[in-house]
Amino acid sequence: MVAFLENVVLSVYFVALVILFIFGANGYLMVYYYRKHRPASGNTPLRLRRFPKVTVQLPIFNEYYVVERLIKAACAIDYPRDSLEIQVLDDSTDDTLEVSRQGVEHFRGQGFDISLVARKERHGYKAGALREGLAVAKGEFIAIFDADFIPPKDFLQQTLPYFENERVGMVQTRWGHLNKDFSMLTRAQAIGLDGHFVVEQAARHRAGFFINFNGTAGVWRRACIEDSGNWQDDTLTEDLDLSYRAQLRGWKFHYLLDTICQSEIPSDVAGVKSQQFRWTKGAIETAKKILPRVWQAKLPLRLKLQSTIHLTNNLVFPFILIVALLSLPLVLIKNSGEDHDLYFAVSSVFVIAFFGSFLMYLTSQKEVYPDWRRRLWYFPIFMAGSMGLSLSNTRAILLGLFNRRSEFLRTPKYKIESGGDHFVGKRYHRRAYFSGVLEALLMLYCFCTVGVVLYYAEYAALPFQMLFCFGYGFIATLSIKHSLWPQVREVLSKEIFFWSRAKGVLQSN
Repeated sequence: MVAFLENVVLSVYFVALVILFIFGANGYLMVYYYRKHRPASGNTPLRLRRFPKVTVQLPIFNEYYVVERLIKAACAIDYPRDSLEIQVLDDSTDDTLEVSRQGVEHFRGQGFDISLVARKERHGYKAGALREGLAVAKGEFIAIFDADFIPPKDFLQQTLPYFENERVGMVQTRWGHLNKDFSMLTRAQAIGLDGHFVVEQAARHRAGFFINFNGTAGVWRRACIEDSGNWQDDTLTEDLDLSYRAQLRGWKFHYLLDTICQSEIPSDVAGVKSQQFRWTKGAIETAKKILPRVWQAKLPLRLKLQSTIHLTNNLVFPFILIVALLSLPLVLIKNSGEDHDLYFAVSSVFVIAFFGSFLMYLTSQKEVYPDWRRRLWYFPIFMAGSMGLSLSNTRAILLGLFNRRSEFLRTPKYKIESGGDHFVGKRYHRRAYFSGVLEALLMLYCFCTVGVVLYYAEYAALPFQMLFCFGYGFIATLSIKHSLWPQVREVLSKEIFFWSRAKGVLQSN
């Protein structure tokens, strides 16, 4: 029986390493394509020669802190007013709706073609709002900005020229980060987002692979949306879903690496988890829906393979969790006296996949930040944080695989733009206490693994085990801290108020 269990552990662990190797090694490919197809003299901006009708859609749901900023930024876009329509698609159930209404009335009074579309029921969530807005939109082109984004004034001047090619259906721009230096959490997220937007999106576009609209900071040709089946709400990632349906229909996408749209990174860990949950579960739902069409289509094998990796790359999370859980029994098996030398020699080769991921994120930092060396100090935090999120993201994967419907949980935005801003005490703050407790237990388990690794002097395994331990501990600490801090802050405020009054009474006497 013991031998059977050992073989099960070894087999499952090996499969997990193979899966992680495949996705990690793809980082080498992304860097290769990024560099191979780099333009010789950079991207030459095109000049806008005509001014077609454009509808700017602003999907909103309970965005009290940022909706005013968003509407102002949309109205500040440099484009002829008679060719610009702005739709505020506000599904809010709080007083955000009143802020939206006031903003719309203000700018309408200044001559803008701006309207408020407020639905009575939030059917289809964001996809439903975009679909309903599109039905009454006037524009030939549709620009979309989420509530936490600030489009640059020349956004349409930068993106619309690429639609001179009638087969271009969508143009996506790069995300910038307003609050990347707010905390260790935002710095780590910025590294992950830069890896996607600086290297992966650019590499896929340059190499002719399918890319995806990222839900915001992009422009669609209206005919492309309608030809591809419009926005559909059967997945949590309506943007990824429509992107693949459009490209399978033969539409071309364009990615602008050098056009940046600033946005706000989630500043609290509950916001990070809800965003990651939506992206992870939605990607799996989209993969189940779209991959059969990809493999049935008349496409090159290289494109089918890359599309598969692209749509399923979130599968790394359950296998990261498996590796974390099996590391302790694996060390015990290795030092049990049985001959597994060949197994562990082969398994050690898979560590090179880690450096593929590192190379991709290193490249992204070098490409866009003069102080990239300083930013690399946060790479271990990013890696550990990704490991720490494996528990909640594994839940998202399982719900997606087993067709469990989930509400579209928006990511809270708090208008954090500088070091003096904060989310504490603001509305929309959610708790992640229970998941934080589970992650704390995983941290303790990984800490025991570190102790066993040290006991058996398995020093080659120590860095990864410490990353696991720190990652679960980092996410657990933030989950519990961010969940309890509002209550602690309230108690401290009452205590301070009480002692201040007591001090005043004593001094008056």
